[in-house]
Amino acid sequence: MPIVAGVDSSTQSVKVVLRDADTGELVAQANEPHPDGTEVDPKAWEVALESALAKVGKYKIDAISIAGQQHGMVALDKNGEVIRKALLWNDTRSAGAAEDLNREIPDIHIRTGSRLVASFTASKVRWLHDAEPDNANKLAAVALPHDWLSWRLSGSKNLDSLFTDRSDASGTGYFNPETNSYDLEIMERVRNREGAFLTPKVLKPNEFGGETTSGVPIAAGAGDNAGAALGLGAKVGDLVISLGTSGTAFAVSANPTKDATGEVAGFADATGNFLPLACTLNVSKVITTMAKVLDVSLDEFSSLALLASSGSDGLTLVPHFDGERTPNLPNSKGRFLGIDNRNFTKPNIARATIEGVVAGIIYAANALKHQGFLVQRILLIGGASKNRAVRTIASAMFQSEIHLPMASEYVADGAATQAAWALSGRRTPPDWNNHMESIFESTSADSELIDRYISILNARNANF
Repeated sequence: MPIVAGVDSSTQSVKVVLRDADTGELVAQANEPHPDGTEVDPKAWEVALESALAKVGKYKIDAISIAGQQHGMVALDKNGEVIRKALLWNDTRSAGAAEDLNREIPDIHIRTGSRLVASFTASKVRWLHDAEPDNANKLAAVALPHDWLSWRLSGSKNLDSLFTDRSDASGTGYFNPETNSYDLEIMERVRNREGAFLTPKVLKPNEFGGETTSGVPIAAGAGDNAGAALGLGAKVGDLVISLGTSGTAFAVSANPTKDATGEVAGFADATGNFLPLACTLNVSKVITTMAKVLDVSLDEFSSLALLASSGSDGLTLVPHFDGERTPNLPNSKGRFLGIDNRNFTKPNIARATIEGVVAGIIYAANALKHQGFLVQRILLIGGASKNRAVRTIASAMFQSEIHLPMASEYVADGAATQAAWALSGRRTPPDWNNHMESIFESTSADSELIDRYISILNARNANF
């Protein structure tokens, strides 16, 4: 049987899955941690990937594909050397640069599907130009994390052999997902100089871009959310809610979006459709932090939250512990509202934490609906989705049944699907019959609770 490898090089770790290319059956898996922080030496990702692949090295791999965290700026000089540590998606120092570029290119959302925020690669390249001119002068090419890892696997030293896919390229802020081409004028404006920097070639979804040093074909790869959608087998009309380090609400759509507010990023998916996405920065870390404050385990935290009633007796947590992306408030801070002597209890604090996190993702999902997306099914994934209180509160606050896919490494699975697709030579990706673990039926939720949070998040000028 042919075996394909799918890689998820995420913020926190690298995960590798090996699957039977014909059936999708899991053969083996491995993982390695990544260093923490908002800027990282890309070499750490390469070392972790090599270690993870070594753990499954007894298997013969017939094809490999890498999915990775979006937006990260890997700045390369003319010799292919990394100029500085890669700025990751969650590095907000380029917020001012994003605002500058939006003013300078007012139709950028029409041309790329997205207005810029600090996360986007374009914002980070402009920041590099403004803050580190010596490094900017060395810049010859910009790769994304998954592009760079694929390139390093190939052993190539030639910048012209860099390759990517449309899903990850659509997160740069200088790529048009409708024409599947880079916008050279935007790239020049990003650098404030003539001549665009080199960018990876954009492959078709089922195309190989090179080979490893041992001759294994390397497929196009993908951005992490597009990889997850493919790994889940998500179809047009599916809304995927991912609750991990960050929260994302993304949807498979046949039509592109061009949100002038900047709340919805008009990404491409990994098949030829589109993947409008809204992202929040504060999910699992907020829950973990609050559990530590209450000196309880995560299971105990979940039980505490379910002891409280919907609305937490009026206690409200705005969970902007790391600033926020949707709404775009990069310098905002978290805060409790409505505290009194009656409601400031451990159960209410736990429930208000989860309600605040879920409310943020509902705000993000509503942004997709405002762009015309019609939800047919909601899928809930991510580490925080394993928490019983999160599942229960999410189904109530979304006021909809929630589908819970079987636990898996969805991003790595999507990359494996890509590798199998390219290996098969077929026009459509393989159908590995992804199954749902369960469905959480909607329970009653306090409509005032949802209105309360949405009102707070709509108050953009509030002193957060």
